[in-house]
Amino acid sequence: MNDPVAAVSAWHRLAGGAVLLDGFHALKHAVRFGAEVPVAVAADRRAALALAQELAPDVRDALDALLTEVPHATYTSLVPRPHPTAVAALAVRPSREAGLRALAHTPRSAPVVVLDEPRNLGNAGAVIRLAAGFGVTGVVTTGTLDPWHPTVVRGGAGLHFATVVERLSVQTLPGGPLFALDPEGEDIRGLKLPDDAVLAFGSERSGLSAALRERTDQLVALPMRPQVSSYNLATSVAMTLYHWSLTGGAPAA
Repeated sequence: MNDPVAAVSAWHRLAGGAVLLDGFHALKHAVRFGAEVPVAVAADRRAALALAQELAPDVRDALDALLTEVPHATYTSLVPRPHPTAVAALAVRPSREAGLRALAHTPRSAPVVVLDEPRNLGNAGAVIRLAAGFGVTGVVTTGTLDPWHPTVVRGGAGLHFATVVERLSVQTLPGGPLFALDPEGEDIRGLKLPDDAVLAFGSERSGLSAALRERTDQLVALPMRPQVSSYNLATSVAMTLYHWSLTGGAPAA
């Protein structure tokens, strides 16, 4: 689409039900992992393509076909918080039915990460980015936070399209042995986390919900110096997935 008027018109028509890809890196990852992107705009198309040539030559031609240049003022009117790269796009959200099938499929070769009633949008995005890097089966949230909120997608750099991301109730979590992170649990260094594990992490403020705790098969603790209250959520997920990767089926570097 090379017509700025048509691109803006399409944006306004689609924005209500589409996923906002905020910035070059979000668009890059979405395209790389097969997202359907009906409209993409840039305030400086040449600069965006130069960035693609430098950082992501594998998707440069795809971005060349997608990006429409619009005035900078038009670009800023389309997004809630302009990105330094001045690139934005709308993508079609993956089918929930397909996501649920992928989460339910067994045997699994990689865990499912559960964020139990998370509160912080940026932390949720950082976890999805981590999970995509480790090749997990999916990331599931419980509670009210929308894992496809634009701030979460921005924090995840578009890597929602590299794994399954869904919101479920505790009662409908995927099957598999459920390990929940808790300071009172067994030291993770003495455990082998199976590939079909469901790894649950409590909220940043309140920890595990009563419903999740009741369903847990085993509480697991990360090593932590006394009098240090907690790790950041994304740090906890990273440490746990790294431990799994040492003996599990994590993708080779």
